[in-house]
Amino acid sequence: MTAVQAGASPAPASASESFSNVTCVFCGLHCDDLEIERTGQSLQVTRNGCGKAKAGFERPLVKSEPRVGGQPVSLNEAVAAAAKIIRSSALPSFGGLGTDIDGMRAVMSLADKARGVVDHAMGEGYAQNMRVLQTRGWFMTTLTEVRNRADLLIFTTDVLKYHHRFFERVIHAPQTLFADGPVKRTIVLIGEGYDTGPISGPGVDEIVTISCASDRIGEVISALATLSKGAPLPAETIAGVPKPQLEDLKARCEKANYGVIIWIPSAFAFANADLTIHRICDFVKEMNVKQRFAGLTLGGSEGSTSAAAVAAWQSGYPLRVSFASGAPQFDPELYAIPRLLKSGETDALVWLSSLTPDLAAPQTSIPTIVIGTFDMKLDREPDVFIPVATPGIDARGQIMRVDGNVVLPLRDLHRASGLANSIAVLNAIEAAL
Repeated sequence: MTAVQAGASPAPASASESFSNVTCVFCGLHCDDLEIERTGQSLQVTRNGCGKAKAGFERPLVKSEPRVGGQPVSLNEAVAAAAKIIRSSALPSFGGLGTDIDGMRAVMSLADKARGVVDHAMGEGYAQNMRVLQTRGWFMTTLTEVRNRADLLIFTTDVLKYHHRFFERVIHAPQTLFADGPVKRTIVLIGEGYDTGPISGPGVDEIVTISCASDRIGEVISALATLSKGAPLPAETIAGVPKPQLEDLKARCEKANYGVIIWIPSAFAFANADLTIHRICDFVKEMNVKQRFAGLTLGGSEGSTSAAAVAAWQSGYPLRVSFASGAPQFDPELYAIPRLLKSGETDALVWLSSLTPDLAAPQTSIPTIVIGTFDMKLDREPDVFIPVATPGIDARGQIMRVDGNVVLPLRDLHRASGLANSIAVLNAIEAAL
């Protein structure tokens, strides 16, 4: 089997072409209301795009060819070289996973045949969430429920750093399902470094800031839970937060019709961060005894929500799956690619990044295959590099929204990049094994 330029468009007309209701792949929200203008091979976001969308869609298309050992080769030669590396590997690792649903299906199939390990670049944040879900369970909500019902939102992460249009799309909604106007909401920011400017807008009645170090947010939530149970809190400050502030937040939580606590797992980049998530989820469950409260985790960038869903569909397990035994096995510690690279247990790395150029492969001395965007940022020249089409720009596809409840269609914007679809490349490598 040979790799073909699957999904490539015919040469674009010189006249411009307009596209509406375009889905953006450049953060986990996957906003589907963008308007894009194409002139030749150039794209311009003309409406509803944030900075990430404009940077992603409008980056200029430059010529990129497959390379082996840094030298240009044909696509089929690059596929053969990649297959040779994987075939000779005792335990290949398949990482990055910046792709859409069908791309992830192709990764899982290839990893199964190659008896390799599958882990997303943001696997540690995902594993933190899964440890809590598997050991304690949780009450979770969706973006739609937040938009239509939530009147108290407690943020433990600066969501706008990751999802620029979150407040515009969800909180500042001019109309909701159960009212003619926006829901009147109180926004509580626990942590540090928030920019409150973009938060103000329709429906936001009040913004409350509770300052503390990020690695002490769990202590604040624990103190809040203690007060909610009616138990004494002898300390006058917790993690630097005065007791009256905590008592005020307790009262707000108890008065809320629909409260939501929001976090981004990858933002909790400190030791034992899963304990903070654990404390958040326990507090949510405790509040549900008397009222409606929910959690909302907002990772989802670089296709991580899609990758996690496909891993579960295809193997029956969450991410960090190994096919080394001939059957899928799950272990969030053992099958973490960073650990495998450090210990020397993996001897080949296949890194997929078809959505953005920013998902750089880790530096390693083992043979590395990078299947990435035409402008992929490379810290070193990989043994094999294959540029591929970007789903949602150069190829059709589907991608799952950050809350894991909606699958959105991705468009081919007829840019005629001439790049092969990553699915075709992965399938060709598998056929060559």
